[in-house]
Amino acid sequence: MIGGAICFFSVLSIVLAAAMLIFARPLAILMQAPQEAIDLTVQYVRICGGCMIFIIAYNLISSIFRGLGNSKLPLIFVAIACVVNIVGDLFFVAVLKMNVAGAAIATVLAQAVSVVLSLVIIRKQKLPFSMKKSDICFNREIGNFVKIGIPIAFQEIMTQISFLALCAFINRLGLEASSGYGVANKITSFVLLVPGSLMQSMSAFVAQNVGAGKEKRARKAMYTGMAIGCTIGIVIAAFSFVRGDLMAAIFSGDPAVILNAADYLKGFALEAIVTSFLFSFIGYYNGHSQTTFVMLQGLAQTFLVRLPMSYIMSIQPDANLMKIGLAAPSATIFGIVLNVVFFVFYTKKMKADGRLV
Repeated sequence: MIGGAICFFSVLSIVLAAAMLIFARPLAILMQAPQEAIDLTVQYVRICGGCMIFIIAYNLISSIFRGLGNSKLPLIFVAIACVVNIVGDLFFVAVLKMNVAGAAIATVLAQAVSVVLSLVIIRKQKLPFSMKKSDICFNREIGNFVKIGIPIAFQEIMTQISFLALCAFINRLGLEASSGYGVANKITSFVLLVPGSLMQSMSAFVAQNVGAGKEKRARKAMYTGMAIGCTIGIVIAAFSFVRGDLMAAIFSGDPAVILNAADYLKGFALEAIVTSFLFSFIGYYNGHSQTTFVMLQGLAQTFLVRLPMSYIMSIQPDANLMKIGLAAPSATIFGIVLNVVFFVFYTKKMKADGRLV
């Protein structure tokens, strides 16, 4: 499985890197980037896209650790990547004045550091199986994990397309709003660090317990994830709403950009709390291989709530980033409702099948 994954994702990283390098400018135009920012956008996309191998390798290695039952190391890797990214931004952008190129280099460097660190740790781990060079080949196991992963991949692709559309909506508000949203996105990545890591680790933990016939323990993990994520989320949400300007000031010295970023964070703040519930549900369902439902609910909340609401807010006479930011938690709450309904249905089905007593 691991050997096949290495081959499959190596090829995929090359294809994606080539696509990002070639189509960077058309993508920037598609996002309706302000004319004065198109060249900078292309530069950022090409630097990050050209180093796609690090981004993919980081995620592959983290998934291997989670599959081995080690959910702590992927969380540590994410935290390290976040810190390296922030330090890199400060050094390349604030000190060396490299602007967008510096931000892109910091992002790639963060992923590269995590990859190197994880490879060093993997070599020192006592794995429950042997790994040889001959295992690294294209094999039938690729079909098995692709079958389960296609719905998740399709959802992610559609989600990222929706983010491109969201960027286009915001770019129409001007360069300051666009820059403020870019800064806010850096912060929201940190805000979603905990629920995102919990979701990924929970997928493996739930799958292991389902395989061992311990459904009640799997459910307890989901409830625990919700509690932990919500507790931390309340603190982050409060700080994001009240003093988002302090976080934004780390990435920009422009008062207008800081103000726009803080406005977006005010609308987005509730997401830090509600995402812990949604991501815990998703981790639970992924652990049960219910990836088709995960895909459908993700597409529903994106295309029925988040995008329409963002668009409507962006065309109002008094449009601002705070109102557009509200679309994220609104879509998440809608997703939670869908997940609760499916949870009731899935519980009844498992009781009927004798899998839950």
